[in-house]
Amino acid sequence: MATVPAPPTAPPKPTWDPREPAGPLLRPTIRIRLTLLYGGMFLIAGILLLSIIYLLTAQALHAGNEMPFKLLPDSKVELTSNACPALQFGLTADQVNAALKICFAEQRQQALDDLLTRSLFALVGLSVIAFAFGYAMAGRVLSPLGKITRTARRVVGSDLTRRIELDGPDDELKELADTFDEMLERLERAFTAQQRFVANASHELRTPLAINRTLLEVHLSDPSAPDELRQLGKTLLATNERSEQLVEGLLLLARSDNQIVERKPVDLAEVATRAVDQARSEAEAKGVEFRGRRAPVVVQGNGVLLERIALNLVQNAVRYNVPEGGWVEVTTELAHGQAVLVVSNTGPVVPAYEIDNLFEPFRRLRQARTGSDKGVGLGLSIARSVARAHEGRIIAEPREGGGLVMRVTLPV
Repeated sequence: MATVPAPPTAPPKPTWDPREPAGPLLRPTIRIRLTLLYGGMFLIAGILLLSIIYLLTAQALHAGNEMPFKLLPDSKVELTSNACPALQFGLTADQVNAALKICFAEQRQQALDDLLTRSLFALVGLSVIAFAFGYAMAGRVLSPLGKITRTARRVVGSDLTRRIELDGPDDELKELADTFDEMLERLERAFTAQQRFVANASHELRTPLAINRTLLEVHLSDPSAPDELRQLGKTLLATNERSEQLVEGLLLLARSDNQIVERKPVDLAEVATRAVDQARSEAEAKGVEFRGRRAPVVVQGNGVLLERIALNLVQNAVRYNVPEGGWVEVTTELAHGQAVLVVSNTGPVVPAYEIDNLFEPFRRLRQARTGSDKGVGLGLSIARSVARAHEGRIIAEPREGGGLVMRVTLPV
C-alpha cells in the first residue's frame, strides 16, 4: 500500500518582528553632545577652580596656625567663651593656651568646611545654568543644520523645487547649504528629463502596440481566414497584450517612484473592496474564496495608485494559490495610529530567503525571467514603489502551511 506523502510545511518564521523596529530611548543628537561638552568643560573648570581656592585658603589659614598671643605661666587670667567650651575657671596658663589652640584650629576647620559647602552649592547652580546656556547656544549654532534637514525632508520625492538659501556668514555651514542647493538643482533637471522621457516613451510605445492590436483584431474578425492564421493571430494578440501590460507596468513603476504631491482622503477599505470586486471573477474561475473584514480607515494619498497596490496584491494572491479549496483574506484596520492592509492567502510554501526577491522587477517565485501567464513580474515592485511614495511600507511573510501574508502600512 502506497503511503501518502505529508504536506510540505512552511519554513520557520524569523524570531524578530520587522513591524516593530527597535530604536534608542534617547537619541544622541549633536545638540545634546555639544551641551554635554560645554557643560562638562564648565563643570571640570569649576571643580579645578574650587579645588585651587580651597587649597590656597587652607594653606593661608594653616600658615597662621600659631596663636597670636600666649599666657605666661605665672599669669592669672580667668577666661570663658561660648565658642570655646574648653575654657573654664581655674585653669592654669598652659591649659588655657592649649584650649585656645584647639578652639582656633576648630574654627579654621569650620571656616574651610563652610567655604567648601557654599562653593559646592554655587558650583551646582552655575552648572545648571551652564548646561542650559550650552543647550541654547548649541541650538543656535546648529539651527542652519536644522533648516537643511527640514528642506531635505520636504525634498524627498518629486518636490525638488525647494532650496535652502541659507543667509549668514560665509562659513562651513553656508558652504554646505550652497552645495546642497546645487545638488538639488541638478536632481531637479534629472527628474524633469526623466519625466519628459517617460511621457515620450508612453506615447511612442503605446501607439505601435495599439496599431498591432487593431490589425490583429481586424484579421481575426475575417470569417474566411484559415484556422492556422487564426491561431497565429490569437498567439500574436496574446503576445501584444502581454507587451501592453509590460509597458503599462513600467510606466506606472516609473511614475510611482516619485512622491505623491497631490493627496486626498482615501478610504482604504473602499480601495480594498474595489480590488476584491475586480478579481472576483478570476477567483471564482479558480475556486478561490474571499474572506476578511474591512474596517473603514482613511489615509491621505492617491486613490488610483492605492487601488493599484490592493489590486496587485489580491491578483497575486488569487493566481498563486492552491488548485482546490484556496482562499484569500483581505482585511483593513487602524493599528498603532497607522492604516494597515493585510492580504493573506493559501498557496505553495515560500522559503523565507525568497521573500526579498519577490519585490524585484521581473522576479517570480522560483523563476527569474522565464515566461509565465500569471503576469509580467512587476506587481509587487509597483506595490512597494507606491507604498514608499505614500511614506508607507510593505512587508511579506511566509504563512504557516503555505502562501504569503502581505502587510501594507500607511500613515493616516
